[in-house]
Amino acid sequence: MTQTPTAHSPAQEQARAQITVPAQHPMVTVLGSGDSLLRVIETAFPAADIHVRGNEISAVGDPGEVALIQRVFDEMMLVLRTGQPMTEDAVERSIAMLKASENGESDGQETPAQVLTQNILSSRGRTIRPKTLNQKRYVDAIDKHTIVFGIGPAGTGKTYLAMAKAVQALQSKQVNRIILTRPAVEAGERLGFLPGTLYEKIDPYLRPLYDALHDMIDPDSIPRLMAAGTIEVAPLAYMRGRTLNDAFIILDEAQNTSPEQMKMFLTRLGFDSKIVITGDVTQVDLPNGTKSGLRQVQDILDGVDDVHFSRLSSHDVVRHKLVGRIVDAYEKYDSKHGTENGTHKGGRSKAGHKGK
Repeated sequence: MTQTPTAHSPAQEQARAQITVPAQHPMVTVLGSGDSLLRVIETAFPAADIHVRGNEISAVGDPGEVALIQRVFDEMMLVLRTGQPMTEDAVERSIAMLKASENGESDGQETPAQVLTQNILSSRGRTIRPKTLNQKRYVDAIDKHTIVFGIGPAGTGKTYLAMAKAVQALQSKQVNRIILTRPAVEAGERLGFLPGTLYEKIDPYLRPLYDALHDMIDPDSIPRLMAAGTIEVAPLAYMRGRTLNDAFIILDEAQNTSPEQMKMFLTRLGFDSKIVITGDVTQVDLPNGTKSGLRQVQDILDGVDDVHFSRLSSHDVVRHKLVGRIVDAYEKYDSKHGTENGTHKGGRSKAGHKGK
């Protein structure tokens, strides 16, 4: 891509940039089908005038906005050169990253192209990559540290990216096995009330881990790998008394661990192993009065060498856009009313203590 020098008009305080797209890149890959990608950029910079003629794109407007528009197209071209297509979501995230860097909300060390082109795992014609800056930093932290905590709301890719890194580590022979575990407590239900044998009762709690595995490994090979012990999916209680060597271990839904369970799990770490712990401290399903081990461990292990806390936010939600808005709405409500997930902190347990 070539650009003409930005021209400034002092009287109107406007700037103009002209961007030429190389012939090897069809304009539809830059503008999107039916100009869908161009519309995303126009929506993000409503005060700027963007015109397309042939393989040339011109932008006129505020100097700061025009410079950002230039950078957006630059980053898009860098991604397209890798053979990866641009999507509306990727363009929106690129613009958000560039604006955050411009406003000083991010240190801007990583560019959108670096974030969007970092391949973690390819499986059955699809590649798993981070989609946001915080996701990339989370993935990088897993490479650099022995214990990593991924803390953030639903839909931020905490577990999915950790699973992808685990499969990558197994395939590259960095570890000999993958161990996936969760506490069997959710949404106020108790195992005793569920029908079936112990394994049938536990299975629904572990099902999301199986689902992610099916996305990343040939489903036909999963039973064989599990029978051989190469992949183990088990409730957290099954970790007690073990030392886990040469393994990539993921504890999911860690907000539902007690402080004692968290300590027990962390001390399972053996040689040549890596632990990733994921959870959302705003969705604790423990009985009233029980502290969350994930909340407490942030204070206990803060500053400990080779332990890293990656924090994701509603901006990193990669599900339906409405999920991010829902997370924000709950946070706004909680901060206004002094509640947690829309209910008073401590719930009925505090009232119970007052009555004694």
